[in-house]
Amino acid sequence: MTLLKKSVFSLFLVLILSVTAACGNEDESAGANNNESGAQDEEQTGSGSDSKSDSEKENGSGDGGSQEGESSQQAEMPEPDLENVPDVVATVNGEEISGEEFKSSYEGQFQQAAMQSQMTGEEVDQDQLKQQVADSLVGTELLTQEAENRNLEASQEKIDSTLKDLVEQNNFNSQDELMTALKEQQGMNKEEVMAQIETQVKIDQLISEETGDVEPTEEELKQAYEQAKAQQAQMSGEGEDAETPSFEEMKPDLKEQVKSQKEAEASQALVEELRKNADVSINL
Repeated sequence: MTLLKKSVFSLFLVLILSVTAACGNEDESAGANNNESGAQDEEQTGSGSDSKSDSEKENGSGDGGSQEGESSQQAEMPEPDLENVPDVVATVNGEEISGEEFKSSYEGQFQQAAMQSQMTGEEVDQDQLKQQVADSLVGTELLTQEAENRNLEASQEKIDSTLKDLVEQNNFNSQDELMTALKEQQGMNKEEVMAQIETQVKIDQLISEETGDVEPTEEELKQAYEQAKAQQAQMSGEGEDAETPSFEEMKPDLKEQVKSQKEAEASQALVEELRKNADVSINL
């Protein structure tokens, strides 16, 4: 359900500030992530870290021990700390960001951070993550207010296109299937989802106004390609021997990645400018 979670963040518009710049890169490195997972599995069944090796010894040996070790690792997944979250997490120019909205966004962000934590061995700094999520929601509200101030409108065509993209990106067969999943996972009914999509479309227009022409140059694409190669080599542990698709094969995805990065930078710059003159309070 990872992709669905990302789409839910998109609906909450947190992606604009915290995830968009990485989305294209995640697509490029999907194969590298798979390689990394395979490499980690091999390490866990072989030498691995001392703590994991001890766990495997206690739970068994060979393949059975490895599986039990992995099960134990899954069982040790940390839980999000949502105690003492206030009813109103933040206020932006008089508009409140509720604790429920914060919790929903935080849980999804925490899930991603916890998965990364298991890979790196570094504990999730929940205080820092909470502040980042709160800042993202504040930024989203600032962008929403600015889109309203500029009288931007979401056309039905754009709304339908965005909804179609969400269905396709998450491999659903229909809009109804997507709505059902969002209802089950986030408790959002169709009206709430459509309202979020409409807001997102308006913010997309706002960001387009700020970024202007974001068509990547050939030089930017080649630079992104080299970065993708280096990342895959590092993650796979094979150095220069790591196999990477050709530049031409990756070019379409690289274009989307560079565009997303430019849009994220523009949105962040706009948020910083808007926040200078905004009345913002965060209650965490």
